[in-house]
Amino acid sequence: MTSPPSRPVRWVPSLYFAEGLPYVAVMIVSVIMYKRLGISNADIAFYTSWLYLPWVIKPIWSPVVDLLGTRRLWILFTQLFIGAGFAAVALTLPGDAFFRYSLAAFWLLAFSSATHDIAADGFYILGLSDHDQAWWVGIRNTFYRAAMLTGQGLLVMLAGWLETSTGDNALAWSIVFYLVAGSFLVLAAWHGLVLPRPLKDTRRTVRSFRDLTSGFVTTFVSFFKKPSIVVVVLFLLLYRFAEAQLVKIAAPFLLDGRDVGGLGLATEEVGFTYGTVGMLMLTAGGILGGFAAASAGLKRWLWWMVLAINLPNVVYLLLAWFQPESLLIVNIAVGIEQFGYGVGFTAYTLYMLYVSRGEHSTAHYAICTGFMALGMMLPGMASGAIQEWLGYQGFFVWILLATIPSFLVVALIPLDPSFGRKDGTD
Repeated sequence: MTSPPSRPVRWVPSLYFAEGLPYVAVMIVSVIMYKRLGISNADIAFYTSWLYLPWVIKPIWSPVVDLLGTRRLWILFTQLFIGAGFAAVALTLPGDAFFRYSLAAFWLLAFSSATHDIAADGFYILGLSDHDQAWWVGIRNTFYRAAMLTGQGLLVMLAGWLETSTGDNALAWSIVFYLVAGSFLVLAAWHGLVLPRPLKDTRRTVRSFRDLTSGFVTTFVSFFKKPSIVVVVLFLLLYRFAEAQLVKIAAPFLLDGRDVGGLGLATEEVGFTYGTVGMLMLTAGGILGGFAAASAGLKRWLWWMVLAINLPNVVYLLLAWFQPESLLIVNIAVGIEQFGYGVGFTAYTLYMLYVSRGEHSTAHYAICTGFMALGMMLPGMASGAIQEWLGYQGFFVWILLATIPSFLVVALIPLDPSFGRKDGTD
């Protein structure tokens, strides 16, 4: 390490905020935007779930990031491309064929973001010890999720205010995306100044295309030779099985009218719900989860974390059943779900770090996140059709049943009890 222990506070929060914001724009903000622009739930869920594909297949080019250049340099360049992707989305929205062309722009944004994830996650692994990774994972996840809630919250609130002010929904969302594009120019400049230069983050010598392909094959083969790899992959695919479906329908449920089973909230109210109580509760949950894992190890808290990420989903069934008119009750319910998510997702992130340890850690972590994205993509594609078939109440009952695979895979995975503890192996 070439920097003092205090240095991570300068780059871990902003780096993972930059990682989370394009992801939430592609996966969740696009859902709200398309709902406000008149697209059906089934089309929204199906087509926006396809946008997971860059994250699913990013392991294919992760060895390129691992073998060529430094992770630091990849971070800076991809943040510039992400800004260009946001600008492209903004440019397409006022047109007549906005759905087709904005989806194409989201693809550009998604590929840039997926590549940024590879570099950022690899940089995190190279720049911190095992214990520091566990200690900072709560902060890292909190700022990642804070970026998501900024997208779902503040940006949606701004879009709602602009919808009312301009009377033009497409123009309102276009302005929002232009503003986010500009913010990535600022983030790229900031990270150019503050990112450290760990000794392990070095350029590797690749003399020929054969060397590159050989390294590519070696990286993949070594991942699938890991102990109990079948169980590990099942965990990566199924731990978030219920959440993958819930995340595509939660916002449409809040926005849809009461006559079709929704809560009939305005755009600004949905943004307020996610951007205030949701953000505070997620922050508390993420930090608590990280501190718990760092103090006693991941294995000690694993079952509590899987309970935390799954059981709070019952609040959506209660909201669908009673359809409360009080925004306070809706905020409390979403806050409970976000707190549980913050605690429970800590286990998922730490386990991916655990699996990725050793040589080729950057590429192996990318493979893990590729399986994570596939586990989000496939259930999400069907979620809109399931909701339209079952209605909102029936759909949220299904979500509770869909939590069962998460508990099953947690019971099977291998895990060193010392991982993450201060007195464990770094």
